[in-house]
Amino acid sequence: MAKSSKDKTGRKKKKIEARRSEIHGNGVFATAAIEKGERIVRYKGALRTHDEVDTDYGDLEENGHTFLFTLNDDYVIDANISGGVARWINHSCAPNCEAVVEEDDKGRAHKDKVFIEALRRIEPGEELTYNYGITLDERHTPKLKKLWGCRCGAANCTGTMLQPKR
Repeated sequence: MAKSSKDKTGRKKKKIEARRSEIHGNGVFATAAIEKGERIVRYKGALRTHDEVDTDYGDLEENGHTFLFTLNDDYVIDANISGGVARWINHSCAPNCEAVVEEDDKGRAHKDKVFIEALRRIEPGEELTYNYGITLDERHTPKLKKLWGCRCGAANCTGTMLQPKR
């Protein structure tokens, strides 16, 4: 993974760091060049079932901010619990990264993992972003689109993190 490399003295040098973002709250930024296709960081957190997450968060008022990553049909990664730096990567309509689910080769859903990989070369100082791919079953009302508003600032920004209905 690209999370660190070695400096001239052989010590590990981090390639990413979290800090305040102009997009939203905290963000993750490259501290060294990251090459296209490079695996940057794993999305970490507590492995929970969809029912557990629904029980804990289902009654909370939605605020358009989440550290939940749907891993597969059985599990969600809850980065509110033991989450790593990847939880701070912001959404963008013109992302420079993508989230890649690596399925367990023995079909064990609880062993699947999520990694963030570079879609193109990322320069030092550049913020890492990916498309969250948020899908909702209910109708995308103006209120929901605003709740899940996108602040990426890209020329092709849709104004919402919600994905179009298919």
